[in-house]
Amino acid sequence: MLGHSHALSGLAVGAATLPWAPVEGTVAQAAWIAAVGGFAMLPDLDANGSTVSDMWGPVTDVPSGAIGRLAQGHRWGTHDAVLAPVAFGALALAAANAFWSSLLLMALAIGLALRALHFVIPGRAENTVVGNLLLSWGGAWLLLDHMPPPGWLPWAVAVGVLTHIAGDAITRQGVPVPLVWLVRRCRLTLTPLRTGATLEKAVLAPAFVVATLWFVYAHTGVRQALDPLLQDLRGLG
Repeated sequence: MLGHSHALSGLAVGAATLPWAPVEGTVAQAAWIAAVGGFAMLPDLDANGSTVSDMWGPVTDVPSGAIGRLAQGHRWGTHDAVLAPVAFGALALAAANAFWSSLLLMALAIGLALRALHFVIPGRAENTVVGNLLLSWGGAWLLLDHMPPPGWLPWAVAVGVLTHIAGDAITRQGVPVPLVWLVRRCRLTLTPLRTGATLEKAVLAPAFVVATLWFVYAHTGVRQALDPLLQDLRGLG
């Protein structure tokens, strides 16, 4: 799937999983949705030139090359539905208990979401290295400064990574058969959908937007805030 589709699907899944997410309060809920949306881009760190790799210049490009070699190429190790969420989640677990490493993880998620959703954001600041760094780190600092320590970050990483893998599994390129590919290179392909096809752009992407808005309305304080207004409007009708 295209980068913005991964991010949109991640936001939708983040909003949908709020009832089970280990977060409390509006700020933490917003952080959870943003984190799952951003981390839904993370598996593409295995490819130089990807949105993830290019985001912060050498800071993300150098690790991307190393991860790509370790993963044995694009859409292999980082797209394994068992290994990838465990590996990325373990790294997040090691980082989640300290403020600065949590800040890095949160900034990474926000930066990825900004880069992937640039087509709906005015201006081009989020597409530049400096602009993305300022926006993502500033946003992460603001979120972490107004909520308890985010011990839930490893879960957000795992959910985001699995969302990405599920999205790629419905394209004709597929994803590796979990664990089996280590012995015999084989892929799992669920549909013949081509990445970037009209169905993805015209149907799936808008559906993810609608789903995100609905789940945010249903699972957060937005519903409690809007319901009295909607009732008043019905009364006027």
